[in-house]
Amino acid sequence: MEQHVSIGNVKRDISELINRVAFGGERIILTSRGKPKAALVSMEDYQKLQAPQPGTQARMLSWMQQTRALANEILASRGGKMIDVDDILAASRVELEERSEWLARRD
Repeated sequence: MEQHVSIGNVKRDISELINRVAFGGERIILTSRGKPKAALVSMEDYQKLQAPQPGTQARMLSWMQQTRALANEILASRGGKMIDVDDILAASRVELEERSEWLARRD
């Protein structure tokens, strides 16, 4: 069960809230101005959140291999030439300045 509680009420009700979470199995969403900001959960729930999920490491390794393969494919398609980010930024600045000048002339 999940309940929303305003952060302003937490100070007043903290003991009750902790008991509901620890012994009643509730999950309390703390809100500020109606928006969720944090949660009170039991230690059991917290430990579950901290424990590595089954298959996490395998998925991460697979993702890294796919990413490396894609990076190598991109590099090969560019003839081994790395992308120069500074050149891209410089070209973007020039283009932006040209557009600004063009718009200024139109007005």
